[in-house]
Amino acid sequence: MPKNNAKPSSPPLPSKASTASPIGSTHRAASRRRAQRSEIYREELRRIAPYEGIARIVMARRQTLGLTQQQLAERVGTSHSVISRIESGQYPTTVTTLRRLADAFETHLVVGFDDQPETIGEAELVAVS
Repeated sequence: MPKNNAKPSSPPLPSKASTASPIGSTHRAASRRRAQRSEIYREELRRIAPYEGIARIVMARRQTLGLTQQQLAERVGTSHSVISRIESGQYPTTVTTLRRLADAFETHLVVGFDDQPETIGEAELVAVS
């Protein structure tokens, strides 16, 4: 039986006029589309929102101080993987760890209760419900 030595043809390259990304959509756009289709996904986004808020604060403060995750971990007295998990925004962290982070950042940890967490606005606070 003769072999077919022809190479498979590649898909045509997009024209310069095309607005589609060659690697697909952004994470944010894909997440929005998925949230529109799935109540379970929307619920998961609501569940992890406080963790993402904490992650953004930790990353911003760490970067402002010019620290690597490893350097921050050493200041906190924990491992690099713990800092990585916190900064992923996917997992809860303890108040004790948050207090140690505040100490490492030479700042104060503020925890409170608010009946209207959407009014927090631009403050560096995260509503945990």
